This record gives sequence, structure tokens and C-alpha cells, in this order.
Amino acid sequence: MECKRIDTEDELKQAFAIRMEVFVDEQGVPESEEMDEYDVLSAPCTHFLLWQDGVPIATGRWREYDDRPGAVKIQRFAVRARYRGTGAGRVLMEGMERDARTRGFTQAVLDAQCTAEPFYLKLGYVTESEEAFLDAGILHVRMSRSLK
Repeated sequence: MECKRIDTEDELKQAFAIRMEVFVDEQGVPESEEMDEYDVLSAPCTHFLLWQDGVPIATGRWREYDDRPGAVKIQRFAVRARYRGTGAGRVLMEGMERDARTRGFTQAVLDAQCTAEPFYLKLGYVTESEEAFLDAGILHVRMSRSLK
């Protein structure tokens, strides 16, 4: 598996295809809520693809998190269904965190779907929010971890 920072429109379209498959088709998130102002190469955001045998299998992005100096906010993290449980999510997250760390960031923050909370706990994230909250109609919790 290879984690790669996205730097072409074609790669960005491949990331969007994964997000549509996971969030819109599987989970019923409205496309209008899935896409936002960070979904262009010129946005202050870093997008990633995870490849296996030449096939894009997972995606995610991070951006500087204005609410916490030195932190990135990890968003739109999605692994195609047939690759879940293979270590793909861990490889993608490690690649994204490594990239943020090399750019001087010291903390990662994310809003995890409650069903994915155990996955992030295994990666060293801690749950910050006392109560779950709705985002795009799905229950989430706020989580974070040090990148030091």
C-alpha cells in the first residue's frame, strides 16, 4: 500500500469517487453536505489517496485547525468497504499524520463517526467530547492525539 499526497485534478477526482461511494452511497449523506470549499487543489487543505496494486482504496484530508494552534483537523477519511479490516485505514492515517508532523504540526483532531471510534482509539486517539453530536445526520465524537 502506498499513501500519496494528491497533487493532480485526476487524483482529486479519484478521492471524490471514494467519498461518494462511502459517504453518499453507503451512508446516505447528501452530496451537497459531503462536498465543500476545501475540495479544490488550491484550498488550504492537503488531500491524500491510499493505493494498493494501482487501485485507489482510501482517502482523507487534513487542514490547519484554526481553533488549536499547531493542530490539524483530519476530515473526509474513507476506506472502500472491501478494504476495511486490511490495515488500509491505519496505513492512510499514519501517512497523513507523518505528513502533518513533517510540516511542524503537533496535534491531530478529528470528528469520528461513533461506529469508527474503536478504530481511532486503537491508533492512539482519545475521545474529547462527553456526548455524541450529529454531523450529516450521523452520530460523531471529537477525538485527538499528539503528533509529537
